[in-house]
Amino acid sequence: MDQRLHNSYFLKACRGERADRTPVWLMRQAGRYMPEYRAIRAKTTFLGLCKTPELAAQVTLDAQRILGVDAAILFADLLPILEPMGFKLTYEEGEGPKIHNPLRTAADIGALKAPDPRQSMPFVGGAIDLIRRGLPGDIPLIGFAGAPFTLAAYAIEGGGSKNHIHTKSLMLGDPGAWRALMQHFTRQITDYLLAQIEWGVQAVQLFDSWVGCLSPADYREHALPWVKQVIAAVKGKVPVIYFGTGTATLLPLVFDPALGAQDTQPDVVGIDWHTPLQRGWEIGAKAVQGNLDPVCLFAPRQAVLHKAAEVLEAAKGRTGHIFNLGHGILPNTPVDNVRALVDFVHAGLQA
Repeated sequence: MDQRLHNSYFLKACRGERADRTPVWLMRQAGRYMPEYRAIRAKTTFLGLCKTPELAAQVTLDAQRILGVDAAILFADLLPILEPMGFKLTYEEGEGPKIHNPLRTAADIGALKAPDPRQSMPFVGGAIDLIRRGLPGDIPLIGFAGAPFTLAAYAIEGGGSKNHIHTKSLMLGDPGAWRALMQHFTRQITDYLLAQIEWGVQAVQLFDSWVGCLSPADYREHALPWVKQVIAAVKGKVPVIYFGTGTATLLPLVFDPALGAQDTQPDVVGIDWHTPLQRGWEIGAKAVQGNLDPVCLFAPRQAVLHKAAEVLEAAKGRTGHIFNLGHGILPNTPVDNVRALVDFVHAGLQA
């Protein structure tokens, strides 16, 4: 790896090393709140944007340049990996993703395809190549994928869900079918992340967006083992970030030595705003990412900076802090507030 990348603020923090300033990037930093993104999005569908390397690269690069953040994240989505497996996926305006043939039975699991993402998703590799060429030499690129439980929840429910009735019914009612599904998704996700690393990303984030719906006991039995398999296959090649929402009661299990050696634990744990930032280090993480409430960005600027100062104070004296939000930037977020936040974190000021 180029020494400029190796010594970047972001990768130093991922390794738990001390840096001259706190690195910052923001989940969904390329999104509808940006006029530049909306102009590009107007030319195509959301799925078309994800599958057109030139456009995906442009929105990725625009966000990094406009905000001045310390890392770029590949513009993509968690769910296109499902299409080559046989799922019919669309994105409905105002409603989000919809899977028209949700998985509900063991027979559905047996019919899933297992393509090599290098052949089935070449547009991702094309975007990574263009982004890496366009980024400054000291700015890492983050790739990502959905974690096995979250991918399964989307595939089974057919989209987002409040209660995950179908998912939990399969998980608890047919453990053999659930295990087969987790094995399938774990292999596909692992191959996809390894392909992204081959294509040129410097870190990967595993999103477990829906895992907060589980009790600690169900998480330990039905989700965590598969997360650990993915991490073990990728860790050591690039830093691995693990992020989920509503995970305050679950994260201690991720770092419990009785549930897996260090090579099954993420390099960085992402913390949402429900969990105190310090908790990440207390449970054993060497690097912690988070955890400003994204809704704070709608407040007057001084209030935004005051809340950011609280996050920085929580990390004071510790190595391995990556400033981020506790979830993605929301539509209609004031761009000027986002820019001011990044500048404030870089300056290390107190409001």
